[in-house]
Amino acid sequence: MSSPRSSRGIFHRSAAGLLLACVAAVMPAVVRAQPSPSLVHHPAPEFARPDLAHHRIDLAALRGKVVLLNFWATWCAPCRLEMPRFVDWQNQYGAQGLQIVGVSIDDTAAPVGPFAEKMHLNYPVIMGDARLNQLYGGVYGVPVTFLIDRKGIVRARIDGGADLLALEKQLRQLLAEPAR
Repeated sequence: MSSPRSSRGIFHRSAAGLLLACVAAVMPAVVRAQPSPSLVHHPAPEFARPDLAHHRIDLAALRGKVVLLNFWATWCAPCRLEMPRFVDWQNQYGAQGLQIVGVSIDDTAAPVGPFAEKMHLNYPVIMGDARLNQLYGGVYGVPVTFLIDRKGIVRARIDGGADLLALEKQLRQLLAEPAR
């Protein structure tokens, strides 16, 4: 027969395990919640905000360019993996009409500026907030990347770390389309 002390230990471990199982069952739904309706094939929601250098970034003014809009955070490991490639793409495709815009979802800009400098970001970074996240269909985790064509239409939404080869292929296809 087990002592009350050992039974209590089993109960506490079982309750903790049950709690963890419940949280784990709910978390993927929260983290991967998809917006409804999708923005893909619809006009990108317009915004105008200052970037970290206090220059006005106006999405409407970028019409005629292909825009890669990337929601990220300084603490996000997959974001850190994508950024060097985005820097390369801005260098390689900028003259063809690519404009990358980063949207930091960090709580404050304090860590963002030094981080952007350390990563050698060569594209503007704006600070996101709940309103911008909702405008873009609900950004519940990062990274989230949108490809916006020259007419301002969202052509893709990529949740999580992107397949960078596939993303670059889509990007080149959009750059090859004529600006109208």
